[in-house]
Amino acid sequence: MDPRRVRLLVTVWAGQLVSLVGSSLTAFVLGVWVYQRTGSVSQFAMIFLASTLPAILAAPFAGVLADRWDRRRLMLGADSVAALATGAIAALYAADVLAVWHVYVTTAVGAAAGVLHQVSYASLTPRLVGKRHLARFNGMMQAGRAVQIAAPLLAGALVATIGVGGVLALDLGTFAVAATTLLVVRIPTEVTRPAGPESGAAAPSGSAWQAAAGWQHLRERPGLPALLVVFGVYNALFALAGVLVQPLILSFASAATLGALMFAGGAGLFAGSLLMSAWGGPRRRVTGIQAGLAVAGVALALHSLAPSPWLIAVVAPAFLFTLPVINTATMTLLQTKAESAVLGRVMATARVVGDAAVPLAYVAAGPLADRVAEPLMRNGGALAGGPGALLGTGPGRGIALIFAATGLAMLALAAIAYAVPSLRRVDDLPDAQDLDAAPLGAAEPTVREGVG
Repeated sequence: MDPRRVRLLVTVWAGQLVSLVGSSLTAFVLGVWVYQRTGSVSQFAMIFLASTLPAILAAPFAGVLADRWDRRRLMLGADSVAALATGAIAALYAADVLAVWHVYVTTAVGAAAGVLHQVSYASLTPRLVGKRHLARFNGMMQAGRAVQIAAPLLAGALVATIGVGGVLALDLGTFAVAATTLLVVRIPTEVTRPAGPESGAAAPSGSAWQAAAGWQHLRERPGLPALLVVFGVYNALFALAGVLVQPLILSFASAATLGALMFAGGAGLFAGSLLMSAWGGPRRRVTGIQAGLAVAGVALALHSLAPSPWLIAVVAPAFLFTLPVINTATMTLLQTKAESAVLGRVMATARVVGDAAVPLAYVAAGPLADRVAEPLMRNGGALAGGPGALLGTGPGRGIALIFAATGLAMLALAAIAYAVPSLRRVDDLPDAQDLDAAPLGAAEPTVREGVG
């Protein structure tokens, strides 16, 4: 690859990763603040809902904007809105008037801005990178998920040294880094601005129809809708496990052990990201998805076998190692099979379908564990003599039962992904017409040019 392009890609990627680090630290610190202030798991879980539901609702509009306006400027605008939300939280905290509802509102605003940023970023990536290296770059982008999972360990150390206000100030600084990198790099106009007529069936005028064009484009390519449904179920199962893994660990280990195990899980995810960055995944990407789902299902089910930190230290990294494989393969398939002029709406549709059930998983996780699974698996509970004989009984074993069921569901999902003929053949769909990396000489002359 041209060294100039390598420098450009690394600069953009590093700037976005730094910003994600700051946002992840803030999200964790504010979650802890809400829980300490209220002592309520339900109010703590509302932060998860506030970070996902607004993004799902805003995604269709984000897709329309990403297919009409300059994608780099949309990323800058989204970052500015998110920075303002963080700044508002910092000011309220400094004035000692921060309330729980402030956290919910600003989290929702940040989530809506974040989906605009993510859709725009994913839409400009194919022509920025080129088809040959697209999967590897998508693997690099998965490193951000490792940062999010490992954030508790770093955030705890930072709060002890610089305090909550210091973490918020650090987050604002990372926004500035991300914006600066986007402003200084010379990104070709063909990358930042969609060009040409929409592919596929022409969509009627009107914002609703324009937002639906992404789904229509996918329907014209057999296998891609099924891919998104599988991805959506996977995300819901992942979300359910993500909410409950900390209570599972805390049922038999200390908070310090939890932090170490979260770091170990993040290391597994980071290792998967490194693999995908260097390799790019199998030639038939759907094979990577099927295999990733199967391995993830086994690893997830193994979480339930015993209340042992050593067990979690092995299976959690193994489970999270598969996340970059599945995400990279899915993202690359969508980016290579959808035309550039409608890619923003396709990625927005992927966000809506892929995350549609995630808020439900967040809302259901607590009651499912507290009111159903834990009573069933307590000593003398209705399942104490069946699953309890294998998984054990007592505190946390109901959550273990949910992990076992979730792992089996993911294995079933892998089987379904293999059984659907159109999904097995999704790699054989024709690629989008223009997937070559745009020439670096065709860059915008100035960053102050108007949007349009």
